[in-house]
Amino acid sequence: MTLANGMATPSQAVGEARGSGPADGFWHVARPVTGPAGGLPEFRQWFAEQTRIHHYRVDRVPLSELSGWHFEDGSGDLVHESGGFFAISGLRVRTGFRRPREWTQPVIVQSEIGVLGILLKRFDGVPHLLMQAKMEPGNINTVQLSPTVQATRSNYTGVHRGRRVPYLEYFMGPHRGTVLADSLQSEQGWWFLHKRNRNMVVETREEVPLLDGFRWVTLPELGELLRSDNLVNMDSRTVLSTLPCGQPAPELVDAATDPYRRAALRSLAPRYGSVHSLQEVLRRLTDARSRHELVQRRVPLREVLDEGSWQRTERGIARPDGRHFEVVGVDVRAERREVGRWSQPLVAPVAGLSGLFVKRIDGVLHLLLEARVEAGTLNVCEYAPSVQCSPSHHAAGGGTELLGRLLSTPRDRIRYDAVQSEEGGRFHHAVTRNLVVEADDDFPLTEPEGHCWVTLHQAQELLRHSNYLNVQARTLVACLSLGLF
Repeated sequence: MTLANGMATPSQAVGEARGSGPADGFWHVARPVTGPAGGLPEFRQWFAEQTRIHHYRVDRVPLSELSGWHFEDGSGDLVHESGGFFAISGLRVRTGFRRPREWTQPVIVQSEIGVLGILLKRFDGVPHLLMQAKMEPGNINTVQLSPTVQATRSNYTGVHRGRRVPYLEYFMGPHRGTVLADSLQSEQGWWFLHKRNRNMVVETREEVPLLDGFRWVTLPELGELLRSDNLVNMDSRTVLSTLPCGQPAPELVDAATDPYRRAALRSLAPRYGSVHSLQEVLRRLTDARSRHELVQRRVPLREVLDEGSWQRTERGIARPDGRHFEVVGVDVRAERREVGRWSQPLVAPVAGLSGLFVKRIDGVLHLLLEARVEAGTLNVCEYAPSVQCSPSHHAAGGGTELLGRLLSTPRDRIRYDAVQSEEGGRFHHAVTRNLVVEADDDFPLTEPEGHCWVTLHQAQELLRHSNYLNVQARTLVACLSLGLF
């Protein structure tokens, strides 16, 4: 197959870009052996110490016993007494995606837009990112590596009446640094209704005070940490996916001895071509958004429960068959958070699977993405991984051809395999197995319906804008891109 030339897309075709990185990205920087704090061995020692020395406690409690929360008269929605934070409401969905169907479900409604920001600073010319060891009540291991700033509007405007959010001034207000990336990105469409957060990467040249619980980490170190299970949290991964890595120089590409790495580095530069132009990638998504039906109507939670497919018990809200997810309550004590104690509901989903097929096409690595409709998506559909599902659900129905290929892949063709947590501030022990599988020669170049071959460069160009790649796809793009440093 002859690849199309990688041409820049006019700004009017993709919308106004928000922020841009240095033209040559970060590839001209020699790969450091260690960062200013001593490299990965000392990082792991520091992280283990952060987990050990600080005390947290998360207890499951009935929804009726959540302090500050109540089921609203009339609607039955689970809401906070302040009127802020979020609510558990009901959603009625009708869609023709894959097959016509209609259903109701509980859904998280949180209209406010939070800030997820990573601060970047160069030490001796080497980019470092300021990360924090942060407790979230739903994390399977309590503490994970988070962005510099991870705050809802309720957090940073003081609705919780807690301590100020550290480092927020670098991302908002007159003292903000140089913005490298700034876009609104979606959250999990099956559990949120129209939820988005502001994803930012900001560079500073100022001296930055290093607070307890924070640490500077290099790009190669983050690439390695992303291979660990449940270590780098979802908010970090989504911001990292928007990082403008730039194009590696031809000599760096040519020096790569491993064919897969060479193809992946070529995938970051438009000069090596692509199966489709960026205009065609966008056209396909626009076509899917026009063709698929997605009708969403927020309804009272009481209506969802009255229909009987979801039930409220002493344990929480769930389906009798145990499918999809349940809504549970937790009481939290955390000494290092803005507030030391609080209660809240969490969504506890079944384990998920996100699988990305990649293929070397004329020496350039391509990612197979699918335009996928989800219940709470803002704009009908976004590009998602090749496969995105709950394996336990598909087992009963036999699954799909792509899922079968994914699960039967020989070990030597798996390029990435790690279990990652979803956002622990809203989800309880929500984990997804993330796989990147290099397709073999028998894998067809002809895309299944709704799928599209996309290069890493094209994916990163899309991520300069809002609502093109869903959160699962962004995780896999981050893991692929940072794994090359």
